[in-house]
Amino acid sequence: MIELSPASRTPAIDARCRHLDQAGFVARLWQRDDSLWSADPAHRAVAANRLGWLAVEAETRAAVMRLRGFAAEVASEGFTHAVLLGMGGSSLAPEVLRSVLGVAPHALDLTVLDDTSPAAVRDVAGSHDPHRTLFVVSSKSGGTLEVTSFEKYFFEWARAARGESTGRAFVAITDPGTALEQLAQSRGYRETFLNPPDIGGRYSALSLFGAVPAALIGADLTALLDGARAEAAASGPAVRAEENPAVLLGAALGESALAGRNKLTLVLPEALAPLGAWIEQLIAESTGKDGRGIVPVIGEPLAGPEVYGRDRLFVAIESQALERDPAGKLAALDQSGQPLLRLARAAAGSRTAAVDPAALAATLGAEFLRWEIATATAGAVLAVDPFDEPNVAEAKQATQAVLQRWLESGRFDSPPVLARTGDVQVFAPAALSARLRPAFGAGPFAVAAAALGLAHAGDYVALLAYQHRTSEHHERLERLRVAIRDSTRLATTLGYGPRFQHSTGQLHKGGPDTAMFLQLTADEGDDVPIPGERYGFATLRQAQAAGDYQVLERRGRRVVRLHLGAGIGAALDELIAALDSRVKV
Repeated sequence: MIELSPASRTPAIDARCRHLDQAGFVARLWQRDDSLWSADPAHRAVAANRLGWLAVEAETRAAVMRLRGFAAEVASEGFTHAVLLGMGGSSLAPEVLRSVLGVAPHALDLTVLDDTSPAAVRDVAGSHDPHRTLFVVSSKSGGTLEVTSFEKYFFEWARAARGESTGRAFVAITDPGTALEQLAQSRGYRETFLNPPDIGGRYSALSLFGAVPAALIGADLTALLDGARAEAAASGPAVRAEENPAVLLGAALGESALAGRNKLTLVLPEALAPLGAWIEQLIAESTGKDGRGIVPVIGEPLAGPEVYGRDRLFVAIESQALERDPAGKLAALDQSGQPLLRLARAAAGSRTAAVDPAALAATLGAEFLRWEIATATAGAVLAVDPFDEPNVAEAKQATQAVLQRWLESGRFDSPPVLARTGDVQVFAPAALSARLRPAFGAGPFAVAAAALGLAHAGDYVALLAYQHRTSEHHERLERLRVAIRDSTRLATTLGYGPRFQHSTGQLHKGGPDTAMFLQLTADEGDDVPIPGERYGFATLRQAQAAGDYQVLERRGRRVVRLHLGAGIGAALDELIAALDSRVKV
């Protein structure tokens, strides 16, 4: 069920629903009509090869017995843990499934590695037993740089302990005919799962990319797929748009964005909070192109109406089993005239509530499909192709170019330093440097804080954190977000690199020029070598940050890089403090 507040139920949304019905949108979507988003042959070709997610529930259901047998087999051989080596669409759904559903008795615990920080790689290696750990190498293209780097490292790491049996500790999930399929064969992987090739990475949650990890943790695959099937029936081809929960959601997202309310602010119950990162990628990478796009805002704590601008659309997933909006914050937003959509889910409670695991799995299956249909609908409303990601490739190419220059010269090219205190430095493109000059004398934190003053009403601040995510660092970054929002009334987003490059990175480069980017880099200890390469993970990470910065600068985006040095926690505390005494520019 979807409930629109009076402020969100606009005439434009009603008109859009009527237009969708007149155009036969819902029936044509289920018929996989690739002309729904563009008449251009190139875009139609992309869409034609990316609509397999509409039928994947039945295909995955046919593989359930095989997946259960595979999971039981590896558990019986003594494997107790699994590490998924992935990025973007291949890693986010498994992370959601593990975080929301937990691990069933006698199943494998799952860790997702999508962080090229040397500290992250060391943490995984140091916390797993090579004799009891199964590695899941997951990549649709089969050639994702980060995934191939992880695979090289952990295959050698496992081989040092397992010898000739190393391949038995590895499985692959990929499309047919990829380099990863060939690698798995040559290395003797115990199994290769070939996914239907007509499904894009971010639409693959209900495919083998989600189902294989779900089987390993002992999730109820039947319930997961039953939830998706029920959502398909509720949003099926015979259901009118205004009564169709997924299509109505997509129409509301698209029309709200066209009206200037393009900051999709998600309010999720604690039990489903991990779902936000998956929705963020789906929406941002699908709609953020051609100068248009919806900006998902996840993880931002709900506050009073006074801290929000007029660019927000609030979407809350609520529980019918528990008290709705116990703190009254959603009601206050509704009363203030902020548009609010309420999506009711019976199993969406708190992590402390007794929620039936099967019901929770069904909820996830339903949400995966609902948001996929909603995103495809919003793409049609915004007149963008929701299945391509042209600027993600741009960032990858920039990283490769930076790496090549480093291999040739042994150094990275950096922009001029605007201010320095010890090992803390701040950089910005020339166009911004001139405007930030009054803050130079106050130090790098003051310069970074002053840069936020360059944002305008309706903009947002994107924090791009190239550092290992720890609870201490994350808590400080969330405090920084709140400080920015409360002092500027701007929406804030937080992404960890390079993970976000395969998610919101498309929106950053191809979406509307309404972001003030603050890139945060740091020193994180000794490097970890990548077997077969002349560089390690620290060098790769620096190249990814440099490439990301260069593409943003080349596209004329407002970006400032703050290098935090080795004392990341203390540096973030100083940055938060600098917000309270910003230098006016």
